Amino acid sequence: MRINSEQQRQIMLTEPIGRLLFKKAAPTVLIQLITVIYNTADTYFVAKIDTAASAAVGVVFSLMAVIQATGGSIGMGATSLISPMLGQKRVDDASTVGTSAAAMSILAGVLIGALGLLFLRPLVSLIGARGDVVPYAEDYARFILIGAPFMTMAFVLNSVLRSEGQTMYSMLAMVTGGVLNLFIDPLLIFGFGMGIAGAALATMLSQVTSFAIMAVIFIRDRSIVRLRPKYIGKKPSTYVHIVRMGVPTLFRQGMASLSSALLNIQAAPFGAAAVAAISIANKLYMLVRHIVLGIGQGFQPIAGYCFGAKRYSRVKKVFWYATASATVICVAIAAAVFFFREPIMTWFRDDPEVVRIGSMMLAFLCVTIPLMGFSTYVNQLYQSLGFAVGATILASCRQGIFFVPLVFLLPYFFGLEGITAVQAAADLLTFLVSIPFLIFFFKKYLSAPDAAD
Repeated sequence: MRINSEQQRQIMLTEPIGRLLFKKAAPTVLIQLITVIYNTADTYFVAKIDTAASAAVGVVFSLMAVIQATGGSIGMGATSLISPMLGQKRVDDASTVGTSAAAMSILAGVLIGALGLLFLRPLVSLIGARGDVVPYAEDYARFILIGAPFMTMAFVLNSVLRSEGQTMYSMLAMVTGGVLNLFIDPLLIFGFGMGIAGAALATMLSQVTSFAIMAVIFIRDRSIVRLRPKYIGKKPSTYVHIVRMGVPTLFRQGMASLSSALLNIQAAPFGAAAVAAISIANKLYMLVRHIVLGIGQGFQPIAGYCFGAKRYSRVKKVFWYATASATVICVAIAAAVFFFREPIMTWFRDDPEVVRIGSMMLAFLCVTIPLMGFSTYVNQLYQSLGFAVGATILASCRQGIFFVPLVFLLPYFFGLEGITAVQAAADLLTFLVSIPFLIFFFKKYLSAPDAAD
């Protein structure tokens, strides 16, 4: 049975914020954790092969970040438009945006996959593979590139479902893919003797499965937004708007890819153990970050609906609820990781040098993890409500404006210790910049009285 758009709108505008945020954020947090599972499972199982293979997964992560950035930016661009449109009861316009974004994601995924396969060797060298890491990186990247169109499309379908508040459907698809990945990862790597290529194939098959489940949801009209050829945008402005609103996500995730590659390049002179340690520590850090993003993805459609309906006080309330929830969770996780950082690293790779370097990086990250929720949601507030310029600036801070100079300066002055402190330093500076951005936004855009429905 197709969901009634007016009923969904009333839920977003009237249900108590705490309960509503939990209902919308719990599935998206789980989705984000499944995304981490795709990467962490590979890191764990591949680390059992050898240190060079483990380093290769870290190197190719920056390539996956490019694919995710492409699908995520198109999806987030659509989300930023769809939620306010549904708040304004413009369902057909929302369907046009959703269908156009889906078409864009297919074309983008095919282009990335084709170019990557054509230039595979120089590509893995460019993103940080050196010496005996190169063949492992090629084997892993090959399947990731083949699956690129399904990966970008899955991100867009997931975003469209979230934009209308249907987080349970997207959770079903992503959880199914993630569970599948956990089972077939060791089977392909060890059972079929495929090694690192088996890890990549498992990830690709999991993404295809998630995509297929979400595609069925749209085909069977279980969503508010309709994805049909008749809704493909005829006006260039439709695509311009999607791209414009997706630019912050492209910057944020594209910068994540760049920062990952730069970190690997800077760590490479210290040996494969350093690259492997940073890769593992980053995966653990991304686990926390994805929990924060999951809460934010539950917060964004609520904010979008309410802003579209001019319920400004409710927008502010859901922002603070989300920030408080994320901060409490981050403090608890940071404390646990700090005290158990060495056993955690040993669980992934029982190599004394890998454990030493990774534990040092985790110690730095635990200091700034509690700040992550606030700075992330200020950025998402700008983006989800349609303020592309401010969102792009904030999205560029953490892994661009601050990270890029730090990744060269800190290693120059402090060597390997400097490399392990780069991300934490960039996070701290991003938090400080986010404070005046939030004050300005509240005063400029959320100070007017609420409108009656």
